[in-house]
Amino acid sequence: MKLPVTLSLYFGRQFAFAVLSMLLALALLVALFDFLELLRESATAPQASFSIVAEIELLRLPWSFMQILPFAVLLGGIYAFWRLARSSELVVARAAGISAWQFLAGPVLLACLFGMLGTGGLSPLSAMTYGRAETLDNMYLKPHGGPLSLNGGELWVRQADTGLTDKGVAVLHAKGVRLRDKTLEADDVMILRLDPDNALLARLQARHATLNEGNWSLTKVDVLHPDAAPEYAASMEFPTDLTVNRVQESFASPDSLSFWALPGFISVLKRSGFSAIQHELAFQALAALPLLCATMALVAAGFSMRPSRRGNAATMLVSGVGCGFALFMVSEVANQFGTSGAIPVILAAWAPAVAGLFLALALLLHLEDG
Repeated sequence: MKLPVTLSLYFGRQFAFAVLSMLLALALLVALFDFLELLRESATAPQASFSIVAEIELLRLPWSFMQILPFAVLLGGIYAFWRLARSSELVVARAAGISAWQFLAGPVLLACLFGMLGTGGLSPLSAMTYGRAETLDNMYLKPHGGPLSLNGGELWVRQADTGLTDKGVAVLHAKGVRLRDKTLEADDVMILRLDPDNALLARLQARHATLNEGNWSLTKVDVLHPDAAPEYAASMEFPTDLTVNRVQESFASPDSLSFWALPGFISVLKRSGFSAIQHELAFQALAALPLLCATMALVAAGFSMRPSRRGNAATMLVSGVGCGFALFMVSEVANQFGTSGAIPVILAAWAPAVAGLFLALALLLHLEDG
């Protein structure tokens, strides 16, 4: 029997309203606790006023929506389906010959839509505001942390170098790296120029270097070639596709980059020699978000559609919430394994959602047909 359009819209409207209400409530709750934590941190930072702390929290709000969305789908779906079962509306629908798979199609599609809107629409806004929040946090609350923590540290960069040979490679190592007013400077810079087979073609040793747009400005440079006399240059320009912003972003959280910006930035990181695992994991997690939301909707249906007259309704609801949070814990563990390189990034991002989907389908098959 085909599900009537009016009934399908009704179920979808009930599900969407419950999810959006739960999303707003959970986001405000998380924002409240995060705001209290920021106030605690600002107690030791006199330069951080109340307005600065409030601005940081407001800028983090879109990111909170992104993180909470799967749980909002889970809890909102549990409430919506439990309410429909408690009012016997699902019982009436089943008595009319409508199966669970038919009236779940609308909510599951809506859950996928919420996930796609989060990935494609909310992600750019979240990245922009989260990046600004990190900047304010590093400026006022953690003046010695964040991307600026590489001050005085070392920098390794691997990039293309076609100056001496086609498909050549340059490996740069810099000490005493400093970031001042969007200007990156370094001391004791060494550049190894290699051919495609990693054979050494030349070595540059500079006393000081400044990263400009499109090149490194080197001073007091010793140029060493194999089987050739050393050369000296007071200054030299060495081309590079690295920028100050890319250096800063490579040390920043992947949450400050949107779903659409991550692929290009991942390729830049790989060319520059930086680790791109965290950014690849963030990209795959965003790509898997629609599937995760659909899985949460099915989990919610499986634990909340039981008619209340059969008893144990509270136990089923608590079990649904516990199953959802267990799925979250598995996802976090998989992310840690993926970050460490113990398992492939795609497996770490997609396996929890796929496993949860099959478990939810098995539970629904048991309830509907078993």
